[in-house]
Amino acid sequence: MKRSGWFVNVLAIGVFALLYLPLLCVMAFSVNASRMGLSWGGFTLSWYAKLFQDELILKAAANTLELALASTAISTVLGTLLAIGIQRLPWGKRTGGALEGLLNLPVVTPDIIFAVALVIAFGALRSLTGMFELGMPTMIIGHVAFQVAFVALIIRSRLQAIAVDFEEAAFDLYASYGRMLWTVILPLLRPAIFAGAALAFTLSLDDFVISFFTSGPDSITLPIYIYAAVHRGVTPEIHALSTLVMVLTILVVSLMQWLTAKSEKESIA
Repeated sequence: MKRSGWFVNVLAIGVFALLYLPLLCVMAFSVNASRMGLSWGGFTLSWYAKLFQDELILKAAANTLELALASTAISTVLGTLLAIGIQRLPWGKRTGGALEGLLNLPVVTPDIIFAVALVIAFGALRSLTGMFELGMPTMIIGHVAFQVAFVALIIRSRLQAIAVDFEEAAFDLYASYGRMLWTVILPLLRPAIFAGAALAFTLSLDDFVISFFTSGPDSITLPIYIYAAVHRGVTPEIHALSTLVMVLTILVVSLMQWLTAKSEKESIA
């Protein structure tokens, strides 16, 4: 038992080192005064200062936040409704199985295939309607298209743990279906809704493939900017920008975890 425990500890340390050492190296290079090479030239925040003086980076950051916030809000609402519809409506066995398969399809589909399908769909719609030029609206639609499935899966798992007795009790008290959803189901689903929104936001914030295929000339996001900049060489500014994106992601996930835990306690109380 002691030997197996020692092996598990070493394995866990190795996995965490593999995951986080590259991130720590990026953070260290972002405050390294030496612009080229691996030598340490002293501590500096000048690379961060240069980021906030670059209008292109600021525009990309604004586009990234706009895209993440808009797609998260839409996908959270649609994902919640989709999860309730699949889990609570009386579907037949075949129909329910088909809906479950369709729900899981965006999760297992490779991003590149999903992105190409979106480009083809937008091209067809553009030829028929003259609309859907590539840009921020198409990026939001593309992000919502794959975020909805993740949100719905999280909320559906929560719904499976909520007994139908709560809904039947609300109906026995003459509550309408809408009032039952608002006063009974949604408060119980609040932790899962926060968790789904956090996942959707981080997926949108870090997405490159779908953003790259559906973006326009005026809708460049930070991942797209970093991809283009790396082709010219990895600079300390890129390390600083990557660090800021990583820190923002951690802060958002931590905030959503806190809100989820708080909502969980309130629902239990």
